[in-house]
Amino acid sequence: MFARLKNAAVAKPVSVDDGLRLLDKQDDRRDRGGPAQPMLIVRDLKKHFEIGGGALLRGQKTAVRAVDGVSFEVAKGETLGIVGESGCGKSTTARLLMHLIEPDSGSLIFDGDEVAGVRGISVRDLRLHMQMVFQDSYASLNPRLTIADSIAFGPAVAGMARTQARHRALSLLRMVGLEPGTFAQRYPHELSGGQRQRVNIARALAMGPRLLILDESVSALDKSVEAQVLNLLRQLKRELGLTYLFISHDLNVVQYVSDRVLVMYLGQVVESGPVDAIYGGARHPYTAALLASRPSMDPRRRVTQPPLSGDPPNPIDPPSGCRFRTRCPRAQERCAQEVPLLMPSPDVEGHMAACHFPLTQSRMPRVATPRITTPHASAAA
Repeated sequence: MFARLKNAAVAKPVSVDDGLRLLDKQDDRRDRGGPAQPMLIVRDLKKHFEIGGGALLRGQKTAVRAVDGVSFEVAKGETLGIVGESGCGKSTTARLLMHLIEPDSGSLIFDGDEVAGVRGISVRDLRLHMQMVFQDSYASLNPRLTIADSIAFGPAVAGMARTQARHRALSLLRMVGLEPGTFAQRYPHELSGGQRQRVNIARALAMGPRLLILDESVSALDKSVEAQVLNLLRQLKRELGLTYLFISHDLNVVQYVSDRVLVMYLGQVVESGPVDAIYGGARHPYTAALLASRPSMDPRRRVTQPPLSGDPPNPIDPPSGCRFRTRCPRAQERCAQEVPLLMPSPDVEGHMAACHFPLTQSRMPRVATPRITTPHASAAA
């Protein structure tokens, strides 16, 4: 089903000049906390959306627990993948990190500085360090602005001279594999989906961020174009020393790009660890079910019964104890009474699972790094 991603055709980006690595050489966006300091620390992040009660609830207000106590860290230079079913809270978490949605509680520390804290950095400053690429490449761009103007808009608002911002936009277009002479004066509707997503990546890089949040950024693309964009992201990470938070429902893509993986279910983290440990020896039954549900041409991995049955419970009224127990084949009485905590694996450092009865080993054979078949092309798609 897959051929190697590294063979995918990608228009070779131009190396970034020194002026594009940061907005200014004199700014303070370099590594201040040192290599051991995580780029991002998230602690007990919560967001409950209140909804009005209807006739059945007799007017009582209730809340959807979209994100309910999420904690994790992102090391400098790594790619952390976040996976889970639709509605598990992945995208809401991303928007909370960018403060596009205000969290109800929790803390966010960027390179040692608390965000919106008394002695920390402001949300405005955070967005100079951290940018986001969204799933819908068309809706993310202003249809009335040319491609060059869209990319130059952020730096210009931040105080960069208009001429310099324009030069930055043209350089970034080359860096993502789009020739400025062809694309700079075009409008979003004149570009393909893959080309628009390259523009969105360039626009995110225009502020000189250190961390990129990629929320389903390749899920709407054809497989051939997806492979090209993934290779571009890997190349940009190497050239610019970026850190990625990569959100996707495609487990094969997450396995290919990630160093570590975070698994979410119903607003909570149920497992996290190195990518090889998660894919080769999942300890949480939910993670194992997700991996088993991947389509495969390997007859040894085919199953006659669905690995995961039923729908997730209502996030307004989640089950007591373990939230996965209503769908878990290993559930016991304790699962309904006690909330499982993330506990470390005895075998792999950094591998943690929130399960009272974790799997001792994966029931699936170890899976090699995924491959994607793409046609060779001379121009960026």
